[in-house]
Amino acid sequence: MKEKELNKIAYLGPEASFTYLATKSLFPNETLIPYTTIPECIEAVSSEKVDLAVVPLENAIEGTVPLTIDYLYHEAELFIVAEVLSKIQQHLMVHKAQKDNWHNIEEIYSHPHALAQCHKYLFYRFSKVPLHQFSSTSSAAKLVSENPDRCIAAVGNTSSAEKYNLEIVEKNIHDFHFNHTRFVVLSKKNIRLQGKESEGKTKTTVMLTLPENVSGALHQVLSVYAWRKLDLSKIESRPLKTGLGDYFFIMDILADENEPMMKGAFEELKALGCTVKSLGTYDTYLTPE
Repeated sequence: MKEKELNKIAYLGPEASFTYLATKSLFPNETLIPYTTIPECIEAVSSEKVDLAVVPLENAIEGTVPLTIDYLYHEAELFIVAEVLSKIQQHLMVHKAQKDNWHNIEEIYSHPHALAQCHKYLFYRFSKVPLHQFSSTSSAAKLVSENPDRCIAAVGNTSSAEKYNLEIVEKNIHDFHFNHTRFVVLSKKNIRLQGKESEGKTKTTVMLTLPENVSGALHQVLSVYAWRKLDLSKIESRPLKTGLGDYFFIMDILADENEPMMKGAFEELKALGCTVKSLGTYDTYLTPE
């Protein structure tokens, strides 16, 4: 897919969210359209209202974003055409009218992952202050900007503070300083993003279910990749939503799905009775530090 063919890119907004920054770094010249929720972003590209959608998939501290994974498995027939890795830095911000009163913060707002990433700081510094979950860090910052008379705070990035003219009163409040989030670019077509300089890492994401009542089924699946020397960088289970004990697995394999070994692996998995759904092969990109 060439950049000049792209017109509209959906992202989890509003503007200045971490997803926005990741999207802007990869598509600086395209029309970026914010959506309030992850399902809305996914539905926008599924219904062809936009060409691509960018949503968070995984955080180094909090793990997989379940809503993204589950929606891609149960609701949408989409492919990953690229992934973007972004360093995450969380700050505490208030309205400038409250900058001298911030020690008396009454409520704190942010995305649930952002609040969890700052758990230690918030627990020890504001243990009695209610925490409120928002759809994104930037929407929380927007709320604070609209309430100058309330001593409330948002947890978010520098871009959010600048966008909504907030005062950062405590910097880098996240618990771990190697925190990164993985965003994925979704498309209705199984293609590769072109015209961008990637990190040279090729990856294929696969979702599969195991055959029922087969002892050692997961071991057999892993053996399919092991003897072919295909490197799995991730394996995780998610509920199938059909009953207790029913799961599907999501795997990241460091190989191109069109390689002979990968094609052979897919064929063997199906022969074992597994259902296999590939989300495509894609490259990795980094946002500027």
